[in-house]
Amino acid sequence: MQEPLLGAEGLDYDTFPEKPPPSPGERARVGALQNKRVFLATFAAVLGNFSFGYALVYTSPVIPALEHSSDPDLHLTKTQASWFGSVFTLGAAAGGLSAMVLNDLLGRKLSIMFSAIPSAAGYALMAGAHGLWMLLLGRTLTGFAGGLTAACIPVYVSEIAPAGVRGALGATPQLMAVFGSLSLYALGLLLPWRWLAVAGEGPVLVMVLLLSFMPNSPRFLLSRGRDEEALQALTWLRPADADVHWEFEQIQDNVRRQSSRVSWAEARDPHMYRPVLIALLMRFLQQLTGITPILVYLQSIFDSTAVLLPPKDDAAIVGAVRLLSVLIAAFTMDLAGRKVLLFVSATIMFAANLTLGLYVQFGPRPLTPNSTVSLETLSLAGTEQPPATPTSYLTLVPLLATMFFIMGYAMGWGPITWLLMSEILPLRARGVASGLCVLVSWLTAFVLTKSFLLVVKAFSLQVPFFFFAAICLVSLVFTGCCVPETKGRSLEQIESFFSSRRRSFLH
Repeated sequence: MQEPLLGAEGLDYDTFPEKPPPSPGERARVGALQNKRVFLATFAAVLGNFSFGYALVYTSPVIPALEHSSDPDLHLTKTQASWFGSVFTLGAAAGGLSAMVLNDLLGRKLSIMFSAIPSAAGYALMAGAHGLWMLLLGRTLTGFAGGLTAACIPVYVSEIAPAGVRGALGATPQLMAVFGSLSLYALGLLLPWRWLAVAGEGPVLVMVLLLSFMPNSPRFLLSRGRDEEALQALTWLRPADADVHWEFEQIQDNVRRQSSRVSWAEARDPHMYRPVLIALLMRFLQQLTGITPILVYLQSIFDSTAVLLPPKDDAAIVGAVRLLSVLIAAFTMDLAGRKVLLFVSATIMFAANLTLGLYVQFGPRPLTPNSTVSLETLSLAGTEQPPATPTSYLTLVPLLATMFFIMGYAMGWGPITWLLMSEILPLRARGVASGLCVLVSWLTAFVLTKSFLLVVKAFSLQVPFFFFAAICLVSLVFTGCCVPETKGRSLEQIESFFSSRRRSFLH
């Protein structure tokens, strides 16, 4: 078992010798009621993630509907459907790029609020679309908003949360994104595609309204020389009996030591580039597990495989499992630790992807061809699978394997990569580096989402799943060798760890 992150003694670890920090157990005993204002501020912020999750999977029920549309201006061809599914990730990459500037220019809170403008405009365009260009532009704008919030919200939440509940609160962005996706799947069973876009406007407006009453991050305010406002924000966020002045002095000391911007020479220092590189690689590997193309084409994947239940019902069931799994992660992250959940997560995803690949390779084929998003029967090209019967329980395998994949992802590599990004990035580079992480993440997602259908057409559906399974094995090795355990540590302690020049996180 890994030793505590800052377990070694010495000057490098004695960041605040005047008063030892409270233990993780003492911090945990603060209780939910005493942190109710932090929870309220977190809820207001993560409504942006709800919209992000909702917009991400918007194509799942919409693409099949538009493929059968009688309106020639809205009827999607195979190529158009792939662009409609993937252009969101290009917008998200642009949002991450803009976050590299806005996160430090406007601050975390105002950047989240700013995302409401492209989000509302994007939903309006898709709701009133009378041509493909409106659909693509709306999809791109909602992606831009999602990329911006994906970079800003984890940083905001980690900077306002006490160490004892930061793991649970750090899972809430992913939790709300999952809840947003589940809401889209559920509403997709009831509403036509235009009204799905209209419904997406609601959470955006509520987010702006609530955030206007919330404080900005005390760390950001201190970095801008607004000390009095920072103290007021921290006092509002903490319970009445908390030692606010001692925590404020810790944050103030850390901010003062990092008041200048990072130079290119400093960027080559291991204590600066190592956490940034870890965060970047985690975001890269997270996308390579296949989560985005699987979510975007979820209903289409079920359409192209033999399943016992209707594909719409399968998608909604998977969304519910994803929500439950993120809840499990939120409650266990501060107990089991980040690394244990990452190991469990990657193992489950590996088994699920391998199962999906083997099922497509050797399992039963659909009784009738499908026309959804060009997956069709291409996944079965060149194989001799036996035909499926409507009551064959073997056809539950794709649903169960996908449920386990989503469960594994949502328990670890989903929420923890976002949380660790906000925890380990150095304060001086946090705004820029978080935007860079989102940029890399969504550029990777775009390449995967755009190429997914092409790979399926050229090689069949099992090939992407075998590739995703191999990436899960790489993720296991990466977690064991490079990822630090940050459970119960303050952001200042984590930064001190990377400044200690230790060669390994495992000793």
